[in-house]
Amino acid sequence: MNTLLLLLLDSRAPAGAHHHSGGMEAAVATGLVSADPVRGLAGLEDFCRAKLRTSARVAAAFAAAASRLQSIDPERAGSPAPAQLGAREWARKSAQQWAREWAQQWAELHAEFEARTPSEATRAASRQLGGGLLRLLRSVLPEADLVTPWTLCAGAAPHHPLVLGAGVHLAGGTPGLAARATALAACAGPASAAVRLLGLDPFAVQAMLARLAPGIDECAAFAARCASGAPAALPADGAPALDLLADYHLTAEVRLFAS
Repeated sequence: MNTLLLLLLDSRAPAGAHHHSGGMEAAVATGLVSADPVRGLAGLEDFCRAKLRTSARVAAAFAAAASRLQSIDPERAGSPAPAQLGAREWARKSAQQWAREWAQQWAELHAEFEARTPSEATRAASRQLGGGLLRLLRSVLPEADLVTPWTLCAGAAPHHPLVLGAGVHLAGGTPGLAARATALAACAGPASAAVRLLGLDPFAVQAMLARLAPGIDECAAFAARCASGAPAALPADGAPALDLLADYHLTAEVRLFAS
């Protein structure tokens, strides 16, 4: 893994992830995860394992698919130039056509992820995280085309797993790495938030994440295997409780996290 990838995937990178708890704040507020530090650690682990079986599989698969899609050269020309057109003009026209088709593929992938995210609060959080990561990518990869992929995507900003997958490829990573980074973030985000919300021992939380490592790898491997399929065939594992928690979180009068 090169240094640029390490910078992009570093939890300290200014992409806004530290503002989100991944549902942990609402889980604590509703009692799904105990406010008692001892029982809270066990609840946190159960919470993360549930995410790995559901929403993390979906996000990791879409990140891997986005990484594969980003690997396609949007400027490649199609067939040889017709006799009535010069080679240069045909190359320009075919490149423009290919760019439109490429953007349409991104829009389809984006729409399929949107359809798998029934909670408006979760969709909004994903777009916020996607927008933050997109700003980071623009700062560290100014030469990359970060406009064409999202021109046909609905919403104020693209969803986070798609931006993460694209960014991993642009920085030299693979779809498998994009899936693993997404699966890890699905657990590391709530774990980091739980340290603040419950006063957990950071070393105990890190040990808990280490216990989850095989599950994270399994989730990522499954997601990477799915990435070559059509967007409609990507995983659609649901987590209704997480969706309800996300919407409940917006009703809280006092919140430490945006989601």
